[in-house]
Amino acid sequence: MRNVLYIGNNLNNKYSNLSSIQVLGALLEAEGYELRYASSYNNKLLRLLDMFYHCMRYSKSTDIVLIDTYSTSNFYYAFLVSQLCRVLRLPYITSLNGGNLPARLVSHPKLCALIFKHAQYNVSPSKYLKDAFAKHGYANVVHIPNSIELRHYPLVKRPYESIRLLWVRSFSKIYNPQMAVRVVCALQQKGYDASLCMVGPDSDGSLEEVRALAEDLNVSVRFTGKLSKAEWTQLAKEYNIFINTTNFDNTPVSVIEAMALGLPVVSTNVGGMPYLITDGENGLLVPPNNVQTMVEAIEKVYGDVELREHLIHNARTVVAEFDWELVKQRWNAVLHP
Repeated sequence: MRNVLYIGNNLNNKYSNLSSIQVLGALLEAEGYELRYASSYNNKLLRLLDMFYHCMRYSKSTDIVLIDTYSTSNFYYAFLVSQLCRVLRLPYITSLNGGNLPARLVSHPKLCALIFKHAQYNVSPSKYLKDAFAKHGYANVVHIPNSIELRHYPLVKRPYESIRLLWVRSFSKIYNPQMAVRVVCALQQKGYDASLCMVGPDSDGSLEEVRALAEDLNVSVRFTGKLSKAEWTQLAKEYNIFINTTNFDNTPVSVIEAMALGLPVVSTNVGGMPYLITDGENGLLVPPNNVQTMVEAIEKVYGDVELREHLIHNARTVVAEFDWELVKQRWNAVLHP
């Protein structure tokens, strides 16, 4: 098997959920790949220096460098590391994780070209990003979806005597967590027995803002903080509708997991979401930052048993294609060109 140097934010603290480097890296190791990782430093400068060090230290023993590429400030890690790889003549693959990368293609076309034109492959977890890159002339983009191990996600039959909303993401402004609180408040004001649980770490200070909003609106919200995958999927048995309120997105694993667990999904219609969810078929899509339309969609799911069962059945069928046993074949194809 090949030696892979995986570059990304390999952080494991209370402020971050599991990242793709931790999930995908473990799966590749289980397939027999030899992996090294950079970096787990919280300090951004030290993290960058550690990435550089690993590229130089292991340049002779590395077959391929895999670089997680995001659309926010971490975009610059990918740029700098990719250019070092070019100097060292190390082949590299980018893993496109940023839901707002299409905006980067517009705002920083030259930097993007320096990264993506010289990559052996650019791996896109969504057809949304693949199409966006194709429009900008990138032909070396391969679609490999985010994966789950489907056997870990039993389909659970849930009661619907009340509306029990589940939200799973890191607390960050781009994910618009305040909208979830406003939605459950609006449902309660309409007379529904509705509750909300929000799972995830605080990444930018948004958690305190959300807590304050819940208090102002006199809404009781369950905040669990960061949970392991096993913990939150067990918790999910207590809830019956999954909401995704983000303003920017790619193909979030948490939504894929919710679909696998039999939670009907109501999501904002942004980024890669319409590539994952077909409105009315395997979930419901609403405009971003529009509380009223999300409330109306939740009412439909709650009140229409036939629609709900239709969404749940189709969602489980769709996410079966994300099972690692299928997805790993695509990774083997790009890691063994």
